[in-house]
Amino acid sequence: MPDTQTIRVLVADDQALVRDGFGMILSAQPDLDLVGEAADGAEAIRAARELRPDVVLMDVRMPHVDGIEATAAICRETAARVLVLTTFDLDEYVYDALRAGASGFLLKDMRRAELVEAVRVVARGEALLAPAVTRRLIADVVARGRPAAPAPRPDARLAALTARETDTLRQVARGLSNAEIARALFVTEHTVKTHVSSLLGKLGLRDRVQAVVLAYESGLIRPGENAAPSGEGGAPS
Repeated sequence: MPDTQTIRVLVADDQALVRDGFGMILSAQPDLDLVGEAADGAEAIRAARELRPDVVLMDVRMPHVDGIEATAAICRETAARVLVLTTFDLDEYVYDALRAGASGFLLKDMRRAELVEAVRVVARGEALLAPAVTRRLIADVVARGRPAAPAPRPDARLAALTARETDTLRQVARGLSNAEIARALFVTEHTVKTHVSSLLGKLGLRDRVQAVVLAYESGLIRPGENAAPSGEGGAPS
């Protein structure tokens, strides 16, 4: 868990102008500390190992070692949370980056306030931005039938979930916020948070983004499935 006063950030992008721009934005915030920069994935991995940042802003397309391989290594070897940098033409590699362990993605044309808030949100271990945005991205890529998004296959880990946790996972994958899930399942927000925390632990996942990926890959929810509350939760827990 990062210090409450300072969030350590590493920026990895092969364009110096992008690194400089992000650096100026981050350095202007009293609670954010730019601890390093990297021009490719190999540098990002080395820097993450040495500097131990709380958050890594990771470009996908970089020379030598790309952002996907770097994300997988960083998530495997450190406690840093990775935010993928992309354009909003639904970069074909973003889905792979999420599967590699990234906590979410940021748009390169975002406003500076959005960048700052996203770093703070992810550093706290919470979901990145609106869950519906992540759901839209994943659903779009899965619908394209890319090899990186195989046909739905059962996941044995889901058997460990209670019925209510499974209902909660479905709603998370549909892009609902905790408040919306609470209304759909007739429970309190506190109960939803408890269910989300429990299901992440049982499934061995880092965050809600990985839960969305698993829900689609396992066939628990299908691309394009209605995101509106379905009332499948039954009586309050």
